[in-house]
Amino acid sequence: MPTTEASRERKRTRARENILEIEGLHTRFELDDGVVQAVSGVDLAIARGEVLAVVGESGCGKSVMARSVLRLVDRPGRITDGRIRVRTDDGATDMVSAAPEAVRGVRGNRVAMVFQEPMSSMSPMHTIGNQIGEAIRLHEPVSKAEARARAVELLGRVGIPAPQRRVDEYPFQMSGGMLQRVMIAMALSCGPDLLIADEPTTALDVTTQAQILDLLRGLQQETGMAIMLITHDLGVAAQMADRVAVMYLGTVVEEGRVEDVFRAPRHPYTKALLRSVPKLGSGSRERLRPVRGMVPHSYRRPPGCPFHPRCDEFVAGRCDVTVPVPLRDPARTGTVSCLLYEEHQEHEEPEETTP
Repeated sequence: MPTTEASRERKRTRARENILEIEGLHTRFELDDGVVQAVSGVDLAIARGEVLAVVGESGCGKSVMARSVLRLVDRPGRITDGRIRVRTDDGATDMVSAAPEAVRGVRGNRVAMVFQEPMSSMSPMHTIGNQIGEAIRLHEPVSKAEARARAVELLGRVGIPAPQRRVDEYPFQMSGGMLQRVMIAMALSCGPDLLIADEPTTALDVTTQAQILDLLRGLQQETGMAIMLITHDLGVAAQMADRVAVMYLGTVVEEGRVEDVFRAPRHPYTKALLRSVPKLGSGSRERLRPVRGMVPHSYRRPPGCPFHPRCDEFVAGRCDVTVPVPLRDPARTGTVSCLLYEEHQEHEEPEETTP
């Protein structure tokens, strides 16, 4: 009986393990016209089996942050500070400081990525089977025949009809929805602990979008892998995620359980995003309220809180001067980076304790 209880405790501990931990991540692009700070001090963690949605407007740094995890940022972009720890069998690998060999051992094996546009991410000169098989043989000592058989199995697993025939086709012979399924099959080829899906339903029709999302959710429940879902669609985030991180100008402005963030948003940017989403079946005839103003130019990052030029709760002399830090609310999980909450904590009376 004690052995059984100890085994259960080990399983509970394993379930709570963080597959990925990002601390103080900074990624910048040094261009002739100036410096673009695409990611600025991001802190995030994803636990085993969890779905984290990263949301925000286009250009807020979601995709650059995701690519930074696998050190896939194209030049002249580079990671300038921070740590990205990926859990492995013998501890953890810091993707920022690790040698190229160690990074290649993590890519596709521990952490895999489904890119936004599958056609541009696949070679038009090689068959689907060859490309999936290459990913398998990179990490596992199997023959070409075994890799091809695995590719056929994976194609069937992601819902591609007649996988024995499709495995020998080229990317241009498939539709966008089918290619996205191929990308998912390739990402799953080595059983990753974490799947990063960067806008996996972009440019797909509504029916195909629903099928891809259902496929991802089913595979996640079947395999127990964690998913980082990059999206600008709040409806997709609400449907898929356990937790959500809201990004603006390269920073995470609010993070927490999806039900907490969407039902009771705290950051003014999160509130503005949710007000701009149409609500079906509510009976309301209220006009949509888009987020006020425009996203600042990448070369002209505003001082203080990056959202203050568009914020309805802006406080002059404070929000445009001081950079907010993430604050944790003891009443709920997650954090919010807003000076309004920082001011509230400063004036909060300390609790009395009984001697």
